[in-house]
Amino acid sequence: MSQRSLSIDACRGGTIDPIPHFPRVRSRLLASFRPTPEWAGIVAILLLVLVAGEALGCPTCKDGVAESDPEGMNLARGYFYSILIMLAMPFTLAGSFGAYVWREMRRQEKARLEEHDAAIDGAPTD
Repeated sequence: MSQRSLSIDACRGGTIDPIPHFPRVRSRLLASFRPTPEWAGIVAILLLVLVAGEALGCPTCKDGVAESDPEGMNLARGYFYSILIMLAMPFTLAGSFGAYVWREMRRQEKARLEEHDAAIDGAPTD
């Protein structure tokens, strides 16, 4: 009865290779490939370009514009402007809040400087 020994693969951090008689085959291309966020972005853009089809508007706008009906054109124009307003609203709210915070910080800084100047002017000199 003979004992079989398993080889230790130094490339894999000293783990035991359960099948020593089958060498690992690696492609040179795959061995040099390192996935990065840039590659993920490139693959995503390629998939988007390859899979993208014709973008159609909502049926109401499409029918209104296709028939050249003035009432349908007005309805499509109304949808267009309402979408623009909805897209602008988050930026308007964030900008308004940011302007309010900036104005309040300037007001507090001005009040602090006035208090500091008043304290310096009112201090007795020796």
